[in-house]
Amino acid sequence: MKQKGFIFDLDGVIVDTAKYHYLAWKKLANELGFEFTEEQNELFKGVSRKRCLEILLEIGKVTATQAQFDYWMVEKNEDYLSYIEKMDASEILPDVPRVLKFLKQHRAPIALGSASKNARPILEKVGLLSYFDHIVDGNSVTKAKPDPEVFLIAADLLGVAPKHCVVFEDALAGIEAANRAQMVSVGIGDATVLTGARHCFANFTEMDNAFLQGLLQPATG
Repeated sequence: MKQKGFIFDLDGVIVDTAKYHYLAWKKLANELGFEFTEEQNELFKGVSRKRCLEILLEIGKVTATQAQFDYWMVEKNEDYLSYIEKMDASEILPDVPRVLKFLKQHRAPIALGSASKNARPILEKVGLLSYFDHIVDGNSVTKAKPDPEVFLIAADLLGVAPKHCVVFEDALAGIEAANRAQMVSVGIGDATVLTGARHCFANFTEMDNAFLQGLLQPATG
């Protein structure tokens, strides 16, 4: 019988920082002389900062030298950091603390698997860092989701085989990454979008403790 491991994405699963990313990208787009809509921001979900800037420049038909590109990358991140500096526990998405407490009470190993390079300070600001045994973030990986690297590193740190890990994700790329790693994928969001997820819930309020208890059942093999 093998213990299960649990891996959580950050943005859109534990907290909703997407709005802050959007504000920072919109500010940069406006500086560069074009509009950036919330609909266009959907293209950025689960995507690295470098790729986001590439897409933004394509939208605005802006060409950049490497020096300009690097400068805008830093500028966007500094604006984003100024927004998240004010984050507190009120930013935690509904019922996330209940789920984390339930898993912790059952001594389940828990990791964060996020593309965010600011994951640790965000978890500190909202008061959830202590629930996580390991943090795997954008500083720890070289390949973006849907590559499974972030989740495979997390599984290794937890000491749990990938097939015995459960991943909570809100992005299609993250669900694909979990599936590629042969992990149990649990989508948090729209089931019509997260079509590859093994299970899907609109949010954690729909996920009762009986379902969590089922996930905790030791695996065989």
